[in-house]
Amino acid sequence: MPRGKASIPLDLPRPPGLSDDTRSKQECIAEAIRDAILNRLLAGDTALPSTRTLAERWRVARGTVEGAFDRLCSEGYIVRTRGSGTRVSAVVPDTYLASSEQAQRAPVHERKDTVVASRERPYPAAENAAQAGVPFIARLADPDLLRMRSWRKHAGIGLTRATPADLSSTLPQGDGQLREQIAEYLRKFRGIPCGADDVFITTGIRNSIDLIARAVLRPGNAVLIEDPGYSSAQRIFELAGAATIDIPVDREGIETAALPRRSDVAAAYVTPAHQSPLGVTMSVSRRLELLEWASQSHAWIIEDDYDGEFSYQAAPLPALKSLDVHDRVVYCGSFNKTLFSGLRVGFMVLPAELRVPVATIWRVTGRSVAVAEQLALASFISSGDFAKHLRASRHAYLQRRNSVLQQLARYGNDRYAISGEHAGFHFMLWLANGVDDRAFVARAAQAGVALQPLSAFTRKAVLSSGVVVGYTALTIAQALHAGKTLGHLLAHTGDCDDA
Repeated sequence: MPRGKASIPLDLPRPPGLSDDTRSKQECIAEAIRDAILNRLLAGDTALPSTRTLAERWRVARGTVEGAFDRLCSEGYIVRTRGSGTRVSAVVPDTYLASSEQAQRAPVHERKDTVVASRERPYPAAENAAQAGVPFIARLADPDLLRMRSWRKHAGIGLTRATPADLSSTLPQGDGQLREQIAEYLRKFRGIPCGADDVFITTGIRNSIDLIARAVLRPGNAVLIEDPGYSSAQRIFELAGAATIDIPVDREGIETAALPRRSDVAAAYVTPAHQSPLGVTMSVSRRLELLEWASQSHAWIIEDDYDGEFSYQAAPLPALKSLDVHDRVVYCGSFNKTLFSGLRVGFMVLPAELRVPVATIWRVTGRSVAVAEQLALASFISSGDFAKHLRASRHAYLQRRNSVLQQLARYGNDRYAISGEHAGFHFMLWLANGVDDRAFVARAAQAGVALQPLSAFTRKAVLSSGVVVGYTALTIAQALHAGKTLGHLLAHTGDCDDA
């Protein structure tokens, strides 16, 4: 074999589905290689052949294979190094492979349920100014992007189709039509193998977290949370009587090496798609290590996918739940983040073991999600209008993000750094060395710009100074104006500090 050329591992057969018009060739290739890695057919550090070689062998365009490689690279399965080719980077634990063989689960309708017997408040401006049009606290879905004529149409369709039983006796876990639509969407777009029986409708992610906390936590339990992280989740766990244990976060997500193996730890709360607030995406190796920890510790993982649908470099990454062969992950999502914050409809995908206890709690606490909104959402999703709305929103949010970044590049005099801008509703703006983030936030407020300092999200972690920049619920004009103001503040920060 010529030097420097990688053979095709295991002769990598042509991926199935390349002739299927319902799926893109790029998606089929990425899925085939991803499955080969997870099934250990491609071990860690295995060299992959060039995209040209695979394209010729599989009779597809080289750009198609390039796109699949780029996606796998962004997901953390492979790494591409100039001059060294492409290699497998994900490390798959032995226990994951063993669990995969056991996880050829029965259809959802055949499963049997079993019953299982705050330190620092957020920066004050956050709760008062978290509304559309306020730069840069507005980490919200823009309600102006929703076509109200379309929403009113689906609200009417939902009520027209509703029976008296639908309006008076909705199941505790929510309307069956909506749960089926959500399950189909999650299977297709988030890689989660679930059915309607796995889905529970809630008023939002915080409501989901609260229900899970009530269902799984007992006196003396502890919950692992990211540091820095979402302070509202911490307070919910503490209100449920649990202690919280801070786990550091680095550029690959929560540091799994720091996960304690203690009998009192009942759960871990994570934001793997776009960590709140750092914006990093949890690597595949870390995801598998976290799942292995949960299985061995018999602990639950609460996956908060608050803005996972909004990826600006590739298709949204598969959810952590999609790798959950141990059935230890509770997946939490929300239409309040994809449509508008006042909708108050969220959902979670529950492991089979938790369905009965959560349903029992939900019956007692009131089943507060309105039926009309659920019926409207079911019609909205089934028609394809929800998918269209997400595509339009991604494009709009990308333009707004780019507008802010362009203004910072033009006026910021390179006195900052950016991270986490590849997805979601916000990015991290890192300040120059020696700049106090709270003092910077105070100066920004005087200039009419609302920001949150990173220090408001940390508990024990010691990080560089930074601020969280939300941009999704701004108009382009607001993004440009506020971005220019913020750029000027960054350019003159050193001058102010030296004065």
